[in-house]
Amino acid sequence: MPITSAAAALVFAEVLTRGPVSRVEVARQTGLSPAAVTKVARPFIAAGYLKELPAEARTAPGAGRPRNPLVVQPDREFFIGVKVTNDDLIGVVCDLRAQVREIRHHVLRTQEVDDTVRALAELVAQLSEASARYAPHTHSLGVAVSGDVDRVSGVVRYSPFLRWHDVPLGQLLARATGLTVTLENDVKALTVAEHWFGDGVGTRSFALVTVGTGIGCGLFVNGALVTGANGVAGELGHVPVGNGGPVCHCGGTGCVEAIASTEAILAQARFATEEPGLTIDRAIGRARAGEEGLRRVFARAGHAIGLALATVANVVGPERIVVSGEGLRAYDLFEAEIRETFAAQAFGAAARCPLTIRPLPFEEWARGAAAVAIQNLVIPKPD
Repeated sequence: MPITSAAAALVFAEVLTRGPVSRVEVARQTGLSPAAVTKVARPFIAAGYLKELPAEARTAPGAGRPRNPLVVQPDREFFIGVKVTNDDLIGVVCDLRAQVREIRHHVLRTQEVDDTVRALAELVAQLSEASARYAPHTHSLGVAVSGDVDRVSGVVRYSPFLRWHDVPLGQLLARATGLTVTLENDVKALTVAEHWFGDGVGTRSFALVTVGTGIGCGLFVNGALVTGANGVAGELGHVPVGNGGPVCHCGGTGCVEAIASTEAILAQARFATEEPGLTIDRAIGRARAGEEGLRRVFARAGHAIGLALATVANVVGPERIVVSGEGLRAYDLFEAEIRETFAAQAFGAAARCPLTIRPLPFEEWARGAAAVAIQNLVIPKPD
């Protein structure tokens, strides 16, 4: 059902992210009158996107008539989300509440664009056919890719890990799948999912920082995802924190990513041990066993991450920072440095910002891709 007015988008988003919720509460949160909320909700109810729950009796004397809370009908529409990695496609089917119903993986044999589009179309077909209910009610595909992604045009301008430049992926996938495609940077997609359906629900300002292959950051400020004038806002991994530090793949020096990404940690661990064949798993195990040189490598990474988190707190002032990513499997090796550095560098009351550590598997990143497709239904992108 197309949403054609700002009032409709406000009401539907409020019920979607907070429901079951009464019309009175929706009115309070959106600034609309209860009568306007009722008027806006009627077509959604008629189309099967919303429903009224049985009335809730009020217990206070003289509290007025019972309320009929509004809630989303999750099976009214389904969304496919895909996270693209260097060697794998992770796909999910989500309902309208971003609850995962199906999960599939598809190995990427090459990183060539044509091969990726073909593999992704095959994965979409597999997901659509997983249940007879999906295909008739699935019209939207969300795709999450690392790097510089232009959501409006559907172009991957630069993905360093895929080595892509100016790839019109949204257009290619729309042609290959017949679905409406929403393309987004993977960290921003995960941030949308967390803000609408996870730890960020109810916050006006919220940050998500990911630690792993890269160091990423997604930001919500005043209830809106921060994209920046050129779509690259939140590139925390390329904030310099190491004075004269290692050269980053972006061309800068001392970037957080050049010190604290998985590859950077592994490079430093190999240098410290003089073992070029050392794996990250062995480095983590030996550091946990007390090998001092390796413990210093992880401590340095933790210090860099702590500085980055303090920068987010000082510049943005979020109500909460969620830290996630595959790099958290070694979190015990740098937690102390992260928290000590954050406490020392966050200015004044910014240090009160809670850090929530939330490891998330790649399936959750695919769910984030589905969440941006849901968001695009609720708040359509500009023409």
